[in-house]
Amino acid sequence: MTAPQDDRHGCLAIKELENILDTCKLDLTPIDEVWPNLYIGNVAIAQNRTALQKIGITHILNAAHSKQGSIGDQNFYGSTIVYYGIPAEDSSQFDLSVYFRPAADFIHKALKKKDSKVLVHCIMGMSRSSTLVLAYLMLHHRLTLRNAIQKVTQRRAIYPNRNFLALLLDLDGRLRRKRRLCPLL
Repeated sequence: MTAPQDDRHGCLAIKELENILDTCKLDLTPIDEVWPNLYIGNVAIAQNRTALQKIGITHILNAAHSKQGSIGDQNFYGSTIVYYGIPAEDSSQFDLSVYFRPAADFIHKALKKKDSKVLVHCIMGMSRSSTLVLAYLMLHHRLTLRNAIQKVTQRRAIYPNRNFLALLLDLDGRLRRKRRLCPLL
């Protein structure tokens, strides 16, 4: 018999994560450094090339790359910034998990370079972008989902939608099982 849906990935677990997110008392700002040289921001900061240059951003991951969202591309940034766009929707149906690994690998590869700084953004810098940053911390720094949320909310107000929280819970479960089977991974 399988565990009830509420048990691990349903409303109960999501509610627990939302309770952690609710403890963040920070105001939402245009951009925040949430991990060394890793920033989460909104579309306004992402489209302000002067501000990006001042901060030293070298890589941009746009989690809202679409006609309805944030239109940005390599041409907009020129040769000074490496651009990666993900056409994600902030909805209860969108499967953002297909982008967890490519986004995490883009961030990881960028941060391995000397003096690199990565901005991950969507429209508000709360849901899509934060979900991809949380996945990065889980995949490349072995943080649990709870620990990743706690780390990020020390620096930025985030609020992934319930669908994205469920996808992150699935990732968390898979990573925990994998590490139990192969502890060195």
